[in-house]
Amino acid sequence: MGVYNVHERLLPVKDGEVGALIDALASGEGDRLWPGAAWAPMEFDRPLGPGAVGGHGPVRYTIAGYAPGRWIRFEFTGPRGFHGFHELAVLPAGQDRTRLHHTLAMAPRGVARLTWPLAWRPLHDAVLEDGLDRAELACTGTVRRPARWSPYVRLLRALARTAARRNASRPRRDEHGGGGLRQDGRFRRRSARP
Repeated sequence: MGVYNVHERLLPVKDGEVGALIDALASGEGDRLWPGAAWAPMEFDRPLGPGAVGGHGPVRYTIAGYAPGRWIRFEFTGPRGFHGFHELAVLPAGQDRTRLHHTLAMAPRGVARLTWPLAWRPLHDAVLEDGLDRAELACTGTVRRPARWSPYVRLLRALARTAARRNASRPRRDEHGGGGLRQDGRFRRRSARP
């Protein structure tokens, strides 16, 4: 089962204005494309360029290619089973019109064959449409038809928040003397309980 997922927005501006949005990805306050207020922020270990490692939330990738103002490709490194890429491209579409085009192409393997259609795809579609809304707002000052999250996406986000809170409040095993790796790489024995 292969995945080919496309999102795009036709914007009534020159391609250089849309290209600047790609160039400012993961730049904090200057990023007018990624919807980091509502979603996990996009972050990298260094400025945009081939080899930069990062992602957003549990979705991890490495920048495989970058043509400033034109195109950027991210190769997936996580979640497990994501084998492929996603990319953003600036496509001229006539005088003072530009298409911001996003493509995701991958061959999910293992558990990702189930998690992609059940969870990741609806979340991916929602975050991409939110990002395209931000691009339209940055380029035109308004959004004609804002994206709306489906009830299912809202449910998935609530479940993810609950799981994150539960994981954050759960003590690590080695904090209580039970199990875990020692600094020398060997497993620590569990302490006897009284």
